[in-house]
Amino acid sequence: MCEDFTVLNRISAEDRRARGLCNLEEEVLGKVYDSRLMGRLLGYLKPYRLVVGASLALLLVDSILQIIGPLLTKIAVDRYLAPAAHPQGLPLIGRWLARDPLSPDPWTGLTQLSAIYLAVLVLGFFFDFGQTYLMQWTGQRAMFDLRRRLMLHLQTLDIAYFDRNPVGRLVTRVTTDVDVLNDLFTSGLVTIIGDILMLSFVVVVMFRLSPGMTGLMLAVLPLVVLVTVRFRRSASQSYRRIRVAIAKINSYLQEHIAGIAVLQLFNREERSNQEFKAVNREHMLAFKDAITAYGWFYPVVEFLGMLALALLLSYGGLRIRQGALTLGVLVAFFQYGLRFFRPIQDLSDKYNILQSAMAASERIFKLLDTAPAIVSPSRREPFPAGPLSIEFDRVWFAYNHEDWVLRDVSFSVRAAETIAIVGHTGAGKTTLTNLLLRFYDVQRGAIRISGVDIRDFDLIELRRCFGVVLQDAYLFTGSIDSNIRLGTPGISDRDVRDAARQVNLLDFVEGLPEKFDTPVRERGHGFSTGQKQLINFARALAHDPRILILDEATSSVDTETEMRVRDALSRLISNRTSLVIAHRLSTIQRADRILVMHKTQLREMGTHQELLAQRGIYWKLYQLQYKDQEFHDDPATLPFSMPSAKLG
Repeated sequence: MCEDFTVLNRISAEDRRARGLCNLEEEVLGKVYDSRLMGRLLGYLKPYRLVVGASLALLLVDSILQIIGPLLTKIAVDRYLAPAAHPQGLPLIGRWLARDPLSPDPWTGLTQLSAIYLAVLVLGFFFDFGQTYLMQWTGQRAMFDLRRRLMLHLQTLDIAYFDRNPVGRLVTRVTTDVDVLNDLFTSGLVTIIGDILMLSFVVVVMFRLSPGMTGLMLAVLPLVVLVTVRFRRSASQSYRRIRVAIAKINSYLQEHIAGIAVLQLFNREERSNQEFKAVNREHMLAFKDAITAYGWFYPVVEFLGMLALALLLSYGGLRIRQGALTLGVLVAFFQYGLRFFRPIQDLSDKYNILQSAMAASERIFKLLDTAPAIVSPSRREPFPAGPLSIEFDRVWFAYNHEDWVLRDVSFSVRAAETIAIVGHTGAGKTTLTNLLLRFYDVQRGAIRISGVDIRDFDLIELRRCFGVVLQDAYLFTGSIDSNIRLGTPGISDRDVRDAARQVNLLDFVEGLPEKFDTPVRERGHGFSTGQKQLINFARALAHDPRILILDEATSSVDTETEMRVRDALSRLISNRTSLVIAHRLSTIQRADRILVMHKTQLREMGTHQELLAQRGIYWKLYQLQYKDQEFHDDPATLPFSMPSAKLG
């Protein structure tokens, strides 16, 4: 597309600022817990609340099963291995023993307890598997819904939003940030609830078994909390640096892979490699710091746990010798001690997941809360039938404040008329079509189609009446057929073939092994520029647009392809209102009228011969383009003169 220098400069500057803002956003840690954000996140679980409820029920049962094992060990020790005269335990265990379900024979009793223990382990496995599976399923469904909503929302935003936000930033929102939220749903919230339940049950059971030993175990807790706080700070800083580094890597890769041809052309491979090495090193060093934090945290917590068990061994041994405690209680406490410190370690890790999720959700909801500036009106005018006319009425437009790109532009295009627009780069030619398609809205004046302001039409209906062929032919991954149809209903196989025939594409397609089902790779790699442009022309013709816009559609193709395209143009513009933007004057001299844009204003208007006779801006452009060739006012003498058709 022939872009204005003003637009390119504006986008370039804002893109650089957006990249900086992107990194700043990644640096923000966010609150550990934000009830407003959490409420919105949980809203995505609402459609699956029954599954979540079942998962929480399984989690509760699994937590209860986790505390039964040590109690069974206590019974085995106190009753069979080291019988106690006055066994201590929970009233529940006492009532269970009073019914004497176990055999008095040690071997038989131990076998029964082992079978019960095995049953508890098997049940715990199935409940844990069920809970994990349900939450993973729910998390994936919720993230599927969130990603779909993000994609739908991105497609409703106006083009100006994408001018301000680089592609890498938006991709990060839909991929990396959503993955962080998936971690929160699948292994964050539920695991936190499970760890809290486990800690609560373990403390209650330990307290019922021996308040003194429970107090001794809890005495180590302040040291664990101190170590955890220190770990949390180190890990949070590391994760922040990792997020910033990932954002830089994504941005760098997106830019350099998209510009790989320029990179290789100017032999910047080594320079690019060194720059990426520096960015990649930031990510590596940040991860090394995170690994270091985890490397000392778990051993320290493990050491404090073993220290607590050593104190229990000393204190418990003394109490056993005094007859105030049974050996079974001491053995159970050792097992509960291991279960006590494991959730604390998990909670420390989940803290970072929760904090990252809050920051990611804030960025995601900021995107979702961004309202499109250009929307369909609440009261919509019906779209006119028949051939369409276009009117620009004193239009003023600026991309940035009052840095006007168009100033007081007025002209009209009659129904089925072909208008050509020429001018120096930056004169505002492409901006005219962007405004007509409502990619942007005018600041002053109005644009009308068949007498109705385009802002009064439904946005989808408005754009549906246009067919646009740009200078840079864009193809999507799929097939030739799918790129011509673009999923539009009502286009039959015959329509696709007819469109390909009329734009001189059919011979090429028929020569391919898979014909219209030939795969198209990303951005049409494997096809020449001319072939991609012919597919674009077939796409426009197959959709049968009522208004056709050609924006430098033939400037990037070879001479042979250009001649084939010109032969198809007369069919494309037949009985259609057409706007043709071109630098090559040979492609537009047969237009009904030519508009000459110069320095944001419409300076001249007329036919080719009329504009040459005025000896103004168009005449100077004509001279500059053919100054090295002998020419006359007769357009038939031009080296690229078009056939005697309207624009063909």
